[in-house]
Amino acid sequence: MSTPRIQALNPPYADGVQQEFDRIMPPGIPPLKLFRTVGQNPRVLSRMIAGSLLDKGSISVRAREIMILRTCALCGAEYEWGVHVAAFSTKAGFTPTQVAATVHEDTQAWPAQDSVLIRLANALHATSSVDDTLWAELKTFYTDEQLIELVMLAGLYHAVSYIVNTTKLELETAAPHFDNYANN
Repeated sequence: MSTPRIQALNPPYADGVQQEFDRIMPPGIPPLKLFRTVGQNPRVLSRMIAGSLLDKGSISVRAREIMILRTCALCGAEYEWGVHVAAFSTKAGFTPTQVAATVHEDTQAWPAQDSVLIRLANALHATSSVDDTLWAELKTFYTDEQLIELVMLAGLYHAVSYIVNTTKLELETAAPHFDNYANN
C-alpha cells in the first residue's frame, strides 16, 4: 500500500469543516477518509457535499448505485467503489454476483433495465457520449429527468475517482476490495 499524498484531517476539526461532516455522515460515524482529505480545502469540501446526488432523486437507489459502482470500477477507484458496496449494496438489492459484475462488466448478471446502465457507464467512460442506439434503449426505461441524473452521476464519480486515485487514499477498513469479488 502506498502512502497517501495528502493527509486526511484529524479531529478536532475546524467548525465549518465539522458542520460539513455532520451534514454528510450519519450520527456517531466518523467522517470517511475521502471527506477528511478533501477537508484540507474547506471550500471544495462544502461544494462537494452540496453537489452530492446521494439524496432522494429521480432514480432508484439501485440505478444510482449501478452507475456509481461501474463508474468507479472503470476508473480504478477501489476506495470509492468499496465504500459504496459497504454502504448501499444491500439497500440496492444487489447479489454478490451483481456486485462483481460492476467490476468485471458482466451484463448477463442484470435484468435489461439494469444492464443498460452498465453499458451507459461504459460508453460515457470510453467516449464521453452515448450513441443513438444506446440512447433509444435507455429511453425505454428512463425519463429525461432520470437520464440527466444518471449522466451527472457518472461525471461526479469520475471527479471523485480523480481525488481518491490521485491522493492515493487508503481504503476504508470496513469496505470490500475489488479482489473480494474476483471469483463471483
